[in-house]
Amino acid sequence: MGFAGTPAFAAQQLQALLDHQEALGLEVSCVLTQPDRAAGRGLSMTPSLVKQIAQNRGAPIYTPAGLKAGHPDAASTHRALQGHRLDVLIVVAYGLILPASILTLPRWGCINLHASLLPRWRGAAPIQRALASGDTQTGVCVMQMADGLDTGPIWSTHELVIDPLDTFQVLHDRLAALASEALLAWLEWRPFLTRQPTAQPEVGVCYAAKITAEDRPIRFERPADDVCNQVRALDPSPGATASWQGVALKCGGAGVVEELGHWAPSGTIVRLPSTSQPFIAVACGRGVVGLAWFQRPGGKRQSAEVFARGAGWAVGSSFDSGSDA
Repeated sequence: MGFAGTPAFAAQQLQALLDHQEALGLEVSCVLTQPDRAAGRGLSMTPSLVKQIAQNRGAPIYTPAGLKAGHPDAASTHRALQGHRLDVLIVVAYGLILPASILTLPRWGCINLHASLLPRWRGAAPIQRALASGDTQTGVCVMQMADGLDTGPIWSTHELVIDPLDTFQVLHDRLAALASEALLAWLEWRPFLTRQPTAQPEVGVCYAAKITAEDRPIRFERPADDVCNQVRALDPSPGATASWQGVALKCGGAGVVEELGHWAPSGTIVRLPSTSQPFIAVACGRGVVGLAWFQRPGGKRQSAEVFARGAGWAVGSSFDSGSDA
């Protein structure tokens, strides 16, 4: 059995496999992950979390920069995988497209854990897009990989209710735990020995585009529900931003204070933090949103109360129109 993945979500699945491989009668014989990246303030080359776990267990690691035909790393990686004679390759948030030559290489093909209820939110950012769209339910799918973006047939679906207070990090962690349960159950079940997966529905398809800088600025002229969902989807990283005197302040800890209208113009602070309500309340196009923390570029995160005091905010102060910094 091989494993391909890169970020924290994938690292948790690899750890679960390594911890249970003996009980399952399986062995993780190789790991694929993306190459080391420059990270941190010093921009030092840092291995992915998946690579760090694999190194601790002594598993063979491959870090190709690309796998498409003609890429310098493609042929050597393909030969290496052939040598492992894989029964199955488990793929979780790997970040590289697997060509058909690798999809068909393992005896039972490649299996993907995807953090959405397919066909909703195919693509790179299913957790963030579900939160930003105000979805009330999500989950994890165990999918047989095929050509196309998350289009393969489904082996199993595991649902999860989204709590109104879930941020990206909280929902990410809940889904990662559910994914581990789903993966281990699938490997114990081994349905590929007796049956076929179910094709995805043709209706309800939507795509979870990668999060970019354009997703971050808050436009307070939107309804409070929408603003709250946007902030939750990017909390804690990369963080939604509210523009104040031309400076993009990272913020989070969002909640809807009022759903209906408010007398103040959009972007106006209508309530300062108190002991019972530790957030800044900001008027939106409809309703009021609360924000519990702020962070200047290069600075430390501060509670809304501390930040407001230092910035001299008062009821009636306003964020920049459009918050497009």
